[in-house]
Amino acid sequence: MSVNKTKSAFRSIAEVTEDLGVAPHVLRFWETKFSQIKPMKTKSARRYYRPDDVELLALIKELLYNRRYTIEGVQKLFKNRTLKDILGTEIQKDFFEEEVTPLPVTENTEHWRELIAETITDLTTVKNDLLALAEGK
Repeated sequence: MSVNKTKSAFRSIAEVTEDLGVAPHVLRFWETKFSQIKPMKTKSARRYYRPDDVELLALIKELLYNRRYTIEGVQKLFKNRTLKDILGTEIQKDFFEEEVTPLPVTENTEHWRELIAETITDLTTVKNDLLALAEGK
């Protein structure tokens, strides 16, 4: 079932449980005990974990299963600490690896307004198409 994804890709609960070797109910339970775990949820309540969530879950598993911490012990370690503090890395750093060169500032603001308006129209069309597909039309 393992799919090759980029480091920045979101993972389903099935993928995370397979990678970590724990049951789905364990991940859901850990979510109730550790406020730092915040997977995205779809309208149908499907969970999608960010890379940082997966890294944090792996750390929690290591602390609980290998180092024999209790839930309360891990909670004390994490208390009043941000996710960045806990993981010791920049969050989602791989999203920002590429240098972005800013667009040149021009006097032609009307051109940019038209371009933005066209983009909004295109995005609205895509949104409507997706909604129609979801409704089975």
